Amino acid sequence: MRCPFCGNEDTQVKDSRPTEDNSAIRRRRQCTHCAARFTTFERVQLRELTVMKGDGQRETFDREKLLRSMTIALRKRPVEQDRIERVVNSIVRQLESSGESEIRSQTIGELIMDALKGLDQVAFVRFASVYRDFRETRDFEKFIDNIGADGD
Repeated sequence: MRCPFCGNEDTQVKDSRPTEDNSAIRRRRQCTHCAARFTTFERVQLRELTVMKGDGQRETFDREKLLRSMTIALRKRPVEQDRIERVVNSIVRQLESSGESEIRSQTIGELIMDALKGLDQVAFVRFASVYRDFRETRDFEKFIDNIGADGD
């Protein structure tokens, strides 16, 4: 594993343990060159996923991008980081076990929307405003009225 500080390729594992939900192995590493310490996570990957974007482009699925999107929506909200990690792990497992190697970005967006709806209503609206490309306040009003009409 390459050191993120000096780029040296020789690092040593100092400690390994499973994450709380047993979905990954957390490894503490130390660089043999600069002595910097850092953490890596090892996860099972069932299959290589490709995301089909709305414009037809394809890109490799990036779990970190999914995590970043949810973290931005949940910024300054009372949701613990490990809970966000569990939700992201659940979404990734759903995608990997779907049997498809190509996933539409819309499918990922809908899974995020569903997860956020149950996690935090404010984050749900924040994410929806970007995902559904709200242009004016009326878009927010319509969306929030629909949430109320659904009984949530």
